[in-house]
Amino acid sequence: MTVESTLDTVFRIESARIIATVARIVRDVGIAEEIAQDALVAALEQWPETGVPDRPGAWLTATAKHRAVDLVRRRETYARKLAEAGRELREEAYDAEPSGPGDIDDDVLRLVFTTCHPVLSAEARTALTLRLLGGLRTDEIARAFLVPEPTVAARITRAKRTLARSGVEFEVPYGQDRAARLGSVLEVIYLIFNEGYAATAGDDLLRPALCEDALRLARVLAALMPKEGEVHGLVALLEIQASRTGARTGPDGQPVLLAEQNRRRWNRLLIRRGFAALGRAVEEGGATGPYALQAAIAACHARAASYEETDWRTIAALYRQLAAVAPSPVVELNRAVAVSMAEGPEAGLALVDALAAEPALDRYHLLPSVRGELLARLGRDAEARAEFERAAELTRNERERALLRRKAAG
Repeated sequence: MTVESTLDTVFRIESARIIATVARIVRDVGIAEEIAQDALVAALEQWPETGVPDRPGAWLTATAKHRAVDLVRRRETYARKLAEAGRELREEAYDAEPSGPGDIDDDVLRLVFTTCHPVLSAEARTALTLRLLGGLRTDEIARAFLVPEPTVAARITRAKRTLARSGVEFEVPYGQDRAARLGSVLEVIYLIFNEGYAATAGDDLLRPALCEDALRLARVLAALMPKEGEVHGLVALLEIQASRTGARTGPDGQPVLLAEQNRRRWNRLLIRRGFAALGRAVEEGGATGPYALQAAIAACHARAASYEETDWRTIAALYRQLAAVAPSPVVELNRAVAVSMAEGPEAGLALVDALAAEPALDRYHLLPSVRGELLARLGRDAEARAEFERAAELTRNERERALLRRKAAG
């Protein structure tokens, strides 16, 4: 492996910790990222001659910290900054090694809450999180979400400026502030996973790299916040959902529906990890949180040896609980599907028809798709065909569009 490829791998793994450590000194995530990049350039210049250090991550962190302290020293306000930071900054300024693992973990947690601050739009939070915590380049984020690279670059730049202009503290909030901010953090990770699990647009149904990034972020968060039940609930949900990834597409990339998936291709290790995380969520009092409830639904599917053996009544009951704690037309649509499997297509169709006037579902392709399925089960083929055709027009994913058109034709 070349020095460049080694450095690329190390930096992708360690970048979040490096940026978080530096941000604690300079109190600005934008400047912290620039300093981390400077450390990367220094490594590219020095490692080919000196060799890769035994602890490359520590080398990069120490280099970045030294540059951060030098920057603070050069500022006119260094005396005031030093007085504010006190003894912690003075000791850290001369430490050639990174802080202890616990300190670094605290820094990463601060970075998570900073990049996912509600002052930013959902798009900006997602882009900034993938950039600073996921270690993705701007072009990779753009490719993942099928948007132009300048658009992603602008979002990230604006996000950094907004954080600086709004005076967002580089800290882990507590009490009600933490509860409000944690919801934003979990939402960003969930959105990243969902975009990988069922791509909004493009030629591919799945983007596994995004699922992997989201799952890694969720696992890191659970390790940093072991007493937060809903964090474990999110981990459980993503682990179990990710277990089905290998069975969700055929050899040609076409979608394979849940009823037709080969369950032997489901990843049993991820399922066991998901069950364990769900158990932790229950232990920490998060059993009734929205992510834990969704994980419990996913667990019902994972426990069933076949589609026909699925406990649809329990799933419908769990969706009813989910609708109570996190009301959403999409949740109601999913509940309608479960009810249709437990009580028959007529019962499900009544619930779906009640959602027809929901503005949030006006352009949501899964509403006519589900309605088409229920109409087909009732033998109302002409109406079902029209619904599948409408769903195909609404989706922006080419794989889903092809599947829906096959259903309409069939």
